Amino acid sequence: MEKQLIRTAKAPQPIGPYSQGVKAGNLVFISAQGPIDPNTRKVVGTDIESQTRQVLENIRNILEATNLRLSNIVRTTVLLRNIADFKKMNEVYGKYFSENPPARTTVQGELPGPDMLILIDAIACQ
Repeated sequence: MEKQLIRTAKAPQPIGPYSQGVKAGNLVFISAQGPIDPNTRKVVGTDIESQTRQVLENIRNILEATNLRLSNIVRTTVLLRNIADFKKMNEVYGKYFSENPPARTTVQGELPGPDMLILIDAIACQ
């Protein structure tokens, strides 16, 4: 099976040896996205709501580079710095996935940037 690397200027550029996403067959694997503005390369917002929106916009832009939409996502993993942010994150997340929400795992853990409150990765299907 051939794999195709996904790259778009509308999402943060990788800072290590990984791709924004990889298409393999009819699946698209989106690397964990943080609340980074692709133009300024800085963390957006100091609250979980604004950071969740930025993360999901980054994911949306990567998917659009493959002519897919958020509705194509079948699985996400959400990593929160503080699980107490779950309710507020879930309210924003629910607006992006109001119909046919994907399967999801949400856990608390350490994040790479001190200002980051959230990371989300995703798997989409054509």
